[in-house]
Amino acid sequence: AVKQLWGDGDHLAEINDMMSEQRAIGGQKAKSVWDLLRDRAVRWQLITLLLVVSCIQLLGANVVYSYAYSIFTKAGIPPAQTHYVSLGIGTTEILSTVLCGFLIERAGRKTLLWKNYAVMALALGLLTVTLSLQDSYFWVPYCSVALVFIFIMSFGIGPGGVVCPLITEIFIQSYRPAAYVFNGVINWIQLFILGLVFPFIV
Repeated sequence: AVKQLWGDGDHLAEINDMMSEQRAIGGQKAKSVWDLLRDRAVRWQLITLLLVVSCIQLLGANVVYSYAYSIFTKAGIPPAQTHYVSLGIGTTEILSTVLCGFLIERAGRKTLLWKNYAVMALALGLLTVTLSLQDSYFWVPYCSVALVFIFIMSFGIGPGGVVCPLITEIFIQSYRPAAYVFNGVINWIQLFILGLVFPFIV
């Protein structure tokens, strides 16, 4: 099955990891979400997952997507052409996530997370400045568009690409289904709350 999935090659190290994990869980059945919440042995993994998912919701990606249209029109892009720029943003996110797949083992998860969080924070800070000054100079709106692309690229290379495999790496097999359910529920609850609160913040 491993050869069929990954192709020919020496996969003995991966198979040994799988076998040692299977021995460690001792044939336990998949745990429920309630078991995940009650078990103190996985408390730090759960807190880590909660913090990383919460950071993704609060780092401003949804805000950038919400205001991208107005940023593009202020930059002088005709409204009929903004969907091409939006397509460019989507393509940038896909390509940067694929790039993350190549970089994740070489650079490390923590490095990709924190460096890209720093780039995203810097991009948002500069975006705030350029949006405030967009009527002052003709070139400032173009800087805003570039900062949107930098932000989205940093999101794909960092949090967008690192968080997906994180669950399989910090939880053993018996807890993974429950961790995926927990991740999905927390993600959508936070997105729902953010959607309700954001118009009042604006």
